[in-house]
Amino acid sequence: MSMDSGRPPIYLYTDGASSGNPGPGGYGVVLKCAGHEKELSGGFALTTNNRMELLAVITGLEAVKWQDADITVVSDSSYVVKAVNEGWVFNWEKKDFAKAKNSDLWIRFLKVYRRHRVRFRWIKGHAGHPENERCDRLAVEAGAGAVAAGKTLPEDTGYTMSVTH
Repeated sequence: MSMDSGRPPIYLYTDGASSGNPGPGGYGVVLKCAGHEKELSGGFALTTNNRMELLAVITGLEAVKWQDADITVVSDSSYVVKAVNEGWVFNWEKKDFAKAKNSDLWIRFLKVYRRHRVRFRWIKGHAGHPENERCDRLAVEAGAGAVAAGKTLPEDTGYTMSVTH
């Protein structure tokens, strides 16, 4: 149990993938809390890896229904983890996201991030971590399904950023 809220901690495992950058891609999420698990995924016909990595975190955080949850995000995305842990996103926010890539998603991220107590932990991708491997499979499958459906993300811009896991 979390000492502050009396609720159990939540572990949010995330991954994003794209085939080409930009190209078809998807995100995968595994939420774990008190012996319960939930999987989430989604895909788009044209996106970038960084957008999918970030959207995975956002989707997972948005799935948490109570306020002030104790959440540990486990991600193989250096882009996302460093943006938070090294304060990049907060500096982008101070500058109204001028020249920041994926600003639409970072703004959405900050809104849900501030509802909780969130810590980020980076792990090496494709290194046998069971939840990361599950998230990767979910992301790849969602991207493949999006191609078949022709699903796009209209605000998908900023393809030049290519920091990956």
